[in-house]
Amino acid sequence: MARYEIRIKPSAVKELENLGTKKIRQKIVKCIQNLGKNPFSVGSRKLSGYDKYRVRIGDYRILYTVEAARLIVHLIKISHRKDVYR
Repeated sequence: MARYEIRIKPSAVKELENLGTKKIRQKIVKCIQNLGKNPFSVGSRKLSGYDKYRVRIGDYRILYTVEAARLIVHLIKISHRKDVYR
């Protein structure tokens, strides 16, 4: 399977830098790396009514879109579950 290119919005980078503990940030970075291998993995879910997907890491969520034809994953938002869908 081909690797997907990961593109992260600047606002998502800032959100990642401001997240809770270092341990959580490390888990999120590892999850982002795994999205490059397979953005449709078991832990991902398509958001109903949108062309977006989400992945859960504890109380945090990563929202992203996938351009399958171009093998690109666009990370849109990384935030706590209470704030991510707003």
